[in-house]
Amino acid sequence: MQILLLKRAAIEEVRCVWQINSLTIHFDPEQFPRENLLKLLDSVLANFAKKPHASISQFSTQQHRDGPKQDIVFGIGGMSCASCALFLEMVLCRNLNIQHASINYISETGNVSGYLAKEEIFKIVEDNGYQAYSIDTLAERRLLLEFGHNHLLITKKRLKVIALLELPIMLASLFFKTSKRMRLLQALFSFPVVFLGGGGEIFKKAWIQAKQGTLNMDTLVAIGAGSAYVVSIPSLFDVRRHAYFEAATAIIAFVQVGRYLEELAKSKMVHDVEELVNLQPQNATLLTGKNENIISIDKIAIDDVLLIRPGERVPVDGIVLSGLSSVDESMVTGSNTPCIKEQGHKLFDGSINGSGVLHLQATAIGKDTVLAGLVHMIDQTQSSKLQIQKTVDIMSSRLTPAIMFLSVVTFGGWIAKGEVIAHAFANAISVLLISCPCALGLATPAATSVSSGQAARRRIYIRNGNALEQMAVIDTIILDKTGTLTEGHAKVSDYLNICDLQDDYVLQLAASVEFNSEHLLAKAVVEYARSRDLSLFPATKFHSIPDQGVRAEVNGHSIMLGNASWLQQQDIDITVMQDTAVNWAEQGKTLVYLVVDNNIAALIALTDEIRKGTRELIRDLHNRGIETQMLTGDTKASAQVIADLAGIDTVVANASPARKIQLIRDLQTRGRVVAMVGDGINDAPALAAANVSLVVGNAVGIAIETADYILVDSDISKVAEVLDISQQTLKVVKQNLFWAFGYNAIAIPIAMAGKLNPMISSAAMALSSVSVIANSLRLNK
Repeated sequence: MQILLLKRAAIEEVRCVWQINSLTIHFDPEQFPRENLLKLLDSVLANFAKKPHASISQFSTQQHRDGPKQDIVFGIGGMSCASCALFLEMVLCRNLNIQHASINYISETGNVSGYLAKEEIFKIVEDNGYQAYSIDTLAERRLLLEFGHNHLLITKKRLKVIALLELPIMLASLFFKTSKRMRLLQALFSFPVVFLGGGGEIFKKAWIQAKQGTLNMDTLVAIGAGSAYVVSIPSLFDVRRHAYFEAATAIIAFVQVGRYLEELAKSKMVHDVEELVNLQPQNATLLTGKNENIISIDKIAIDDVLLIRPGERVPVDGIVLSGLSSVDESMVTGSNTPCIKEQGHKLFDGSINGSGVLHLQATAIGKDTVLAGLVHMIDQTQSSKLQIQKTVDIMSSRLTPAIMFLSVVTFGGWIAKGEVIAHAFANAISVLLISCPCALGLATPAATSVSSGQAARRRIYIRNGNALEQMAVIDTIILDKTGTLTEGHAKVSDYLNICDLQDDYVLQLAASVEFNSEHLLAKAVVEYARSRDLSLFPATKFHSIPDQGVRAEVNGHSIMLGNASWLQQQDIDITVMQDTAVNWAEQGKTLVYLVVDNNIAALIALTDEIRKGTRELIRDLHNRGIETQMLTGDTKASAQVIADLAGIDTVVANASPARKIQLIRDLQTRGRVVAMVGDGINDAPALAAANVSLVVGNAVGIAIETADYILVDSDISKVAEVLDISQQTLKVVKQNLFWAFGYNAIAIPIAMAGKLNPMISSAAMALSSVSVIANSLRLNK
């Protein structure tokens, strides 16, 4: 649907969140009137489920598949540079059943969205000379990290062998230029470096890509080193001819040194992810009757009972069956205060048990645990691409053939000038080797990989890498009140019953309905009833209206609880409560009206403290020139009290979810870039409509699905940190691109002018990629 809609030039962006059946369309109403858009939507939706005509097969041997689209994140082995990632993306995107593919060279992960099974995607990757690994579970993710460490060790050993072979080649070229034996020695020693262990992978990948009709960095290195070796063969029979054996070996050596330095830097970039993965223990204690067995976490099944001893980490998500202990859940909640756990309480994978012993029943294993979800979130972020990088990738893919053309021009130009073939050839090879499309390809993924890991260390999880680019240019931030600006620990402060029913009975009716709601105000009402030792009645026909209220039937009564605006829409007369309501609202209290059998029965007031650091955050945002607004379904009076405490100037009260969306759209129509900060299910539609969405605290699942950033420790001041991370990331990306473009723009003409030899060119090329990674690592500071 998104593809079909975006074919219209007037439609700028389409965001679909299937979890809440939400479709947000940004369009130009002058080019494409609203009425025309609605007609287009009717047409698209009417034909959305229809199968394509069978005749389409005559245009392609690949068929679009029926069935649900799926996003698959997996690990990739064998990539040697950013060009490998671009090549794999191109190959995957050629398949009609793949809608989107993004490969990250730094994290060695891929994200494919489409209709192919995981096994089919893996086959495409492996058929093109790379390895594909499943990383659904943390154990599999740990294995991928171990592969990376092993590859680093292999590269280091390979460099030592190359150095041992390179030394006699260099000495022979310096001191035995006219010796046939020494020339033969150079040829023998350089052959394994160029064509086997050192350069073998480069030639293999260059050949695979040539078969696919593409060219990349490996192509340039293979042509440069290979041609240097081949044109040196005649010198074995005539020592007066110029030989380039030492140059061919040096080219491969410098490339391998550069890639080794890249591997070292990459290991630092994925360090934060590795720390998260290592939170999960590799073994667990399984209880079967009275027997204890140590098993691998991969062998744990749902409903298995596990023993958690003092000081051990929790291996999977589950529920406490017995025992009492304090547990450190800081990796999930961000709170450094341990939680007391006893029977019935939830435990999360990676948490640290305190001094007690717990028996745990597994409820989520493998990829379904909270910790695995956090790591998966980071993988998705790192494999996503900023919009600026997509443009750069197009330019980078065209750079390689352009360099080959310039190399030919250089050779021809020097020959036409009357230069000897050996010198012209050396200059042409220098042009091939000095260019570095890999530096362009690394500019964005290197920066986003570091920043996403840095954010995770601060308990900020990024679900959408593109949000890094959008957040850096935000000029308006909208904040929800309850649970976002306030602590989210509401308590009943006042209760007024005006009906003929007893106070406790009326409260029982209210709590019996609110027990079915996930809203924090509902939980406060239930807790208040339980604090008075009141039992709850079963409720039927429960229905929730987001940001408005709830209704149900309890003990033969029709019950409604909600705000004033909703009850007025239901033709409920609440004027009898007016004076009390105004008085409580002016004190900053949130009001919940209770209606029994269509008559106003009671008024409940709740208080919630403003979050620590809120006023400092708002002041910081204003100093940055960012406008702040509060949107709430609460009354104007109670909302204004919180707004004054926070320092927010603009308050929109009595806002329904539809009105929140409309306000965001109005701001976007005026050219504003809007971020929405919320916490719960009522915020989900507004979060989906905003350019960037942030969820604070222990958010409801649907809200998390629509969020770009998740602040798990409920620290709202981290909104400023999100801004800092986004702006710094975009700044580093621009620096990387400036360096990469500037390097190529300066170095290529110098090489064409004959000022560089092939060895210096290959060294400069290798270091250019390393410099981009080194600059990105500054984000860790």
